[in-house]
Amino acid sequence: MPNMPDESRREVGITAYGAYVPRRRLQRSAVHQAHAWFAPGLKGLAKGERAMANWDEDVVTMATEAARDCLGGEERGSIASLLLASTSAPFADRQNAGIVKEALNLSDAVTTLDAGGSRKAGTSALIQALRAVEGGAGETLCIAAERHRSRPASEAELLDGDGAAALLLGSDRVIARFLGAHSVSIDFVDHFRAAGAEFDYVWEARWVRDEGYLALAGKAIAAALAAFGLAGSDVDHLVAPIAARGVPEALAKATGIAAGTVADGLSARLGDCGTAHPLVMLAHVLETARPGEKILLLGFGQGADILLFEATAEIERLRRPLGVSGWLARGRSEDNYMRYLAFAGHLKLDVGMRAEFDQKQPLTALYRNRKTVLALVGGRCPRTGAIQFPKSEIGVPVDGVATTPHEDYPLADRPARILTFTADRLGYSPDPPGCYGMVEFDGGGRMVCEFTDVEPEALEVGMPMRMVFRIKAVDERRDFIRYFWKAAPAAGEA
Repeated sequence: MPNMPDESRREVGITAYGAYVPRRRLQRSAVHQAHAWFAPGLKGLAKGERAMANWDEDVVTMATEAARDCLGGEERGSIASLLLASTSAPFADRQNAGIVKEALNLSDAVTTLDAGGSRKAGTSALIQALRAVEGGAGETLCIAAERHRSRPASEAELLDGDGAAALLLGSDRVIARFLGAHSVSIDFVDHFRAAGAEFDYVWEARWVRDEGYLALAGKAIAAALAAFGLAGSDVDHLVAPIAARGVPEALAKATGIAAGTVADGLSARLGDCGTAHPLVMLAHVLETARPGEKILLLGFGQGADILLFEATAEIERLRRPLGVSGWLARGRSEDNYMRYLAFAGHLKLDVGMRAEFDQKQPLTALYRNRKTVLALVGGRCPRTGAIQFPKSEIGVPVDGVATTPHEDYPLADRPARILTFTADRLGYSPDPPGCYGMVEFDGGGRMVCEFTDVEPEALEVGMPMRMVFRIKAVDERRDFIRYFWKAAPAAGEA
């Protein structure tokens, strides 16, 4: 049964939103040029660009950045649950949402859950989270992220994109009121990927368009509108994450929704972020939505989810995150297709003897130091105010050694500046030269760390930086990913 609007129920909805898009933007023309000898038919898709994750980015790191964009510097102690939806999460048996929880330095009492198995997992997780909040479960952070692997020379390689979005759900200062949801579950297999398989197997596009999007999703939208007691003309924004050209507009026409309400699919600048794309598009719409406007959101994959929101007056008072538009504006063009292949894991390079060392992570040490490693929590001396990283029971104040126990001092969200730097081509780096140096945080504290998303020639002492959660190294022998924090150029320096 659909989740019907009910005037008597507790008002819940979206209280904040955020997004993340990797800085590199692979030019589709470069992909086509590389494959023109083999697949000249890809030329029709060779316009624009798609978001391309760096070698040290994955679903966990992008989800963390989207959540940080959503939460800003706000107090996070009221968050009760965290859900992460993806079909490309790095771990099959280690909770990916749990790593994000640690990176965000949330309470150990937070409930975490991974969702997957379908490209509508993002909207399905969102529905369950909203219903949990309605039932009094407390503030919930719903995140979706995708770094989908596509077979080289496939259409998906051109159409896909990497990205993430996060929505904070609650009942206080709601910016987009949840009015209801309607779902259908049908084993319509437009594509699939077996457990352990590397790539999706995709069925014929015209059949997917006609029987999947236009028929299945179209009927679901019509049924949802009827259940909500709305006409198509009542919808101000239709969020239909469908990459097939013209299909969202055809869906709108078939259901009586005005063509002008169809939200930007972001295909020219971002690409299709799979499970994350409905939430990414919704976050983009929320950037400009006005009070009273109704937003209809579609999630498609072995059925369909339809969610209805209404923007409130609070949306005009919300702290504006960087959001989808802000991240898109920070893009850097990438026309080196070989670099993309290497970063995506399609190309195994000779990394040389300097890379031949064991990357084993002592799991006991990771557990004992998880706040230091995963949340970048340092220490503050309560007597002198001196900041140290890593946290230590032995302080180094100006008037001598102190043994006063230090307080936790989170550093991840504090601005920093470069004190020293180097660009090293002798040591191994997946993206040479390896750049690193010492940064100093506003308010005190220093650390030596790697830099990421930088151009070596642009580095300079005093350059503003921000800390980002990234892959430190991959233990290929044991298939374990080690995460840590790196420094990247601050928003104004990108």
